[in-house]
Amino acid sequence: MKALQFDKTGDLSSLRFVEVPTPVPGADEVLVQIKAAGLNPSDVKNVLGRFPYTTLPRIPGRDFAGVVVEGPPALIGQEVWGTGRELGFFADGSHAQFVKLPANGVAHKPSHLSFTQAASLGVPYTTAWDALERSLVNAETRLLVIGGGAVATAALALAKVRGAQLLGAARRPEQVKDLQAQGYQTIQLDKPEELGAQVNAVYRGGADVIFDTTGFWLPASVPALAPFGRIAIVAAPVDGHVQLPALALYRKGGSVVGINSLLYGVEACAAMLEQFGRFFDEDLLPLPQGLVEAPLAEGLARYADVNQGSGDKVILMP
Repeated sequence: MKALQFDKTGDLSSLRFVEVPTPVPGADEVLVQIKAAGLNPSDVKNVLGRFPYTTLPRIPGRDFAGVVVEGPPALIGQEVWGTGRELGFFADGSHAQFVKLPANGVAHKPSHLSFTQAASLGVPYTTAWDALERSLVNAETRLLVIGGGAVATAALALAKVRGAQLLGAARRPEQVKDLQAQGYQTIQLDKPEELGAQVNAVYRGGADVIFDTTGFWLPASVPALAPFGRIAIVAAPVDGHVQLPALALYRKGGSVVGINSLLYGVEACAAMLEQFGRFFDEDLLPLPQGLVEAPLAEGLARYADVNQGSGDKVILMP
């Protein structure tokens, strides 16, 4: 089969378009013919060597949508989607014509999503779902989501289904306009020391949950937090260090919740996808738009685009 593969890290030039043997599924495994595979920033960082536990040589790629062609009879021919921490790191991933997984590591693809659309959602939606679950977001929650990227928009959409009160926040004017166009009340981020007043002007007493999808607003979020509130963070500065106002957080009884999608294997992710996937078929979640399809053979160029911050959501098509 054709695949992207790298046998060393540190430079994208190590990624090659090659012919490799098609994987053979064992007992309780499936072979999925990839119809579309998402290209995430973490896939690029993987080739660049940011994940020391990656074993080589390796086919990268976490998110996928496709059709089961081998495995338990009940799954043969089923349209599925999936993602998970193994893929591309210590098991071959989805940037290939086929991928092998545990049979319970795939979820049924919502019929309202095309293969391309489904392949764009795995990492951002499972990350957002985990943040809402572990931050206890429900219909009574006053939620602030910081950031204008894929994880932030996924969190707002999923929280809307839960009935939460919603407030977005983004730094770039185009992100603010985009979130407002989607119907979300959104504030323009400027000076960190002003965030508390901005949020309290909307949520008197502060937000019950703040989800910072950028990793840079943790210290500024504490004054914006309600008593006994939770701050979920999905990233951190490169050096991993922030100046946390611990005394102010303690006085509010606040908690910090770390959100890391790489803690969840394909089975756990499949369970998440099954839980919220039905919302697409119930027309409760928006269908992805503006996706850029690219042939798998152009993978190196597309990896370079993502590395340069093109902003497009690239879907590789085997």
